[in-house]
Amino acid sequence: MAEVRDVVQLGDPVLREVARPIADFEDEGMQRLIDELMVTLRQSNGVGIAAPQVAVPYRLLIVASRPNARYPHAPEMEPTVMLNPRWEAVTEERVKDWEGCLSVPGIRGLVPRYREIRVEYCDRTGHLQQQVLTDFVARIFQHEFDHLEGLVFLDRVESSQELMSEQEYLKRVV
Repeated sequence: MAEVRDVVQLGDPVLREVARPIADFEDEGMQRLIDELMVTLRQSNGVGIAAPQVAVPYRLLIVASRPNARYPHAPEMEPTVMLNPRWEAVTEERVKDWEGCLSVPGIRGLVPRYREIRVEYCDRTGHLQQQVLTDFVARIFQHEFDHLEGLVFLDRVESSQELMSEQEYLKRVV
């Protein structure tokens, strides 16, 4: 059975590293890491997670939108494991919306993100996949991809006036 991993917090140097590409998709340790990320994500009420958030600096992320206590209006989707992902904007349209992060607990910020993106990645078996993501799911992907580049959502907030506590967010925005 996969174990829940500890999520590293802002200030841990691994969150500021650029993650390394994955060479062996079938490696037993990599497959175990994927399973542990899935369990950690469910346990923590997240909608996405990246390997650097559990102190493993590899280019692996999971997008798993679903309604939960932190995101009650999130759309439901099957969790999608993405290894060595890449992306590009489909249009220049960007939308600001509220984001939080398992590695930055207690804070939400308004973050501009592309509304529609095209992603390419390998699934957990190493097969190349492509898809177009929009709206909230595109936001999740871009947020998690930032973790692979050593960024957190606070780096994208345009003004400190666009920050609030998680408690105020849940009272005012949700």
